[in-house]
Amino acid sequence: MSQKTLAESSRAGAPATERGEASPRRWWILAVIAIAQLMVVLDATIVNIALPSAQSDLGFSDGSRQWIVTAYALAFASLLLLGGRIADLFGRKPAFLVGVVGFALASALGGAANGFTMLVVARALQGAFGALLAPAALSLLNTTFTDARERARAFSVYGAIAGAGGAVGLLLGGVLTDALDWRWTLYVNVAIAVVAFAGGWILLGNHRDAADAKLDVPGTVLVASGLFSLVYGFSNAESHDWGSPLTWGFLIAGGLLLTAFAWWQTRAAHPLLPLRILLDRDRAASFLAVLITGAGMFGVFLFLTYYLQLNLGFSPTKTGVAFLPMVGALMVAAQLGTTVLVPRLGPKAVIPLGFAIATAGMAWLTGIGVGSHYVSAVLPQLVVIGFGLGLVMPPAMQLATGGVAAEDAGVASATVNAMQQVGGSIGTALLNTLAASAATDYLAGRDATSELVRARATIESYTTAFWWSAVLFGAGAVIAFLLYRRGVPKQDANAAPVVHM
Repeated sequence: MSQKTLAESSRAGAPATERGEASPRRWWILAVIAIAQLMVVLDATIVNIALPSAQSDLGFSDGSRQWIVTAYALAFASLLLLGGRIADLFGRKPAFLVGVVGFALASALGGAANGFTMLVVARALQGAFGALLAPAALSLLNTTFTDARERARAFSVYGAIAGAGGAVGLLLGGVLTDALDWRWTLYVNVAIAVVAFAGGWILLGNHRDAADAKLDVPGTVLVASGLFSLVYGFSNAESHDWGSPLTWGFLIAGGLLLTAFAWWQTRAAHPLLPLRILLDRDRAASFLAVLITGAGMFGVFLFLTYYLQLNLGFSPTKTGVAFLPMVGALMVAAQLGTTVLVPRLGPKAVIPLGFAIATAGMAWLTGIGVGSHYVSAVLPQLVVIGFGLGLVMPPAMQLATGGVAAEDAGVASATVNAMQQVGGSIGTALLNTLAASAATDYLAGRDATSELVRARATIESYTTAFWWSAVLFGAGAVIAFLLYRRGVPKQDANAAPVVHM
């Protein structure tokens, strides 16, 4: 009897998804996972729209404002790998449910905040529980869908949410802030969590694929400290400058800690992140694609939000609606890329093409001016960018988690989320710095008291950020083309219950 048959026989009483069979409830499970993932992704941007109102209500300074965003990012990024490994060790269902409940309670705490400190603590707790929820959700998706075609379709939905959730967050944040109050940008998570928890409790089975392994405590400390230092260093560069000792001190410390973590993973008996996950060429290329996408997308969401609200006079709600065509294009491309193009042409053709289309869209977006109109100077460009990113993000996330052993599904999923989060932190710091420098350079030698000059300086800062986002996407196209293997990904029959894509 083969090893696979023995494994299946020993788990004959387990739910279908745990035996590598297609669950009859898999599409309902996808809906639950998508709802939970949307909740996590929304919080990367939904609170941003509400920050001015929250600042006015709670009375904190401009200098403190960044910590409302940074507290979430620091906790989320630094604890992701731990959250993924907890899902592998103790079961994905309890990790998912605890993550949902914890995220909801932290959101309720933030919505009820009576001061700055309480709000920052709530945001940090959101990040911590999000670090448990996000990898559990992605690994559940990875092990629920065992048919290659269905799995591709499921990842097109999941990837579209991951890619477009930021824009949806802007829309929902604007609607809630305008119609109700900034606190509802946090309270809304409670309603979402109720649906996700009920669905998870009813539909999900549980199996501890890495039940015989132990938690790698030294590795956990090293990677959590390293990711924290890296994200904090980039955040400090955004709020202060690149010459700050804190910026370089934390960035260097982060690099050293992550290097020590990589070394330790070669020696640990039960490594937190088995290096076999990183050494697959297509998977490594996919991790880099997610990192670059996270960095470059920042230029679209943040600076275009500024342009629409401050220069074109859009309300928060109208700004969110303005991003919807991008979301639609991204979802169409996600379905096309994962279910049609990658299975026929392979990632070496599709993902670089997506990056190239996004590069063209970002370069086209640099044509905005003081008197530009949304329909001609923003809308077509957003559609192009969304379509390009839809060919990158979902296929890359699918390839990054495909083919891993079931006991590594959680930590592989956590690595994908970590790449996206670190990429966003890099993009935040890098593009903000470049945009600020461009505005300063433009004002040099000009009449800074002139309203028109100041408006043009602001446009210069936006277009500089867009150009650098285009450079990032262009670099992504080159890296993806060089790293991905030729040909169509094959299924691996020995990888059950996870299909090797």
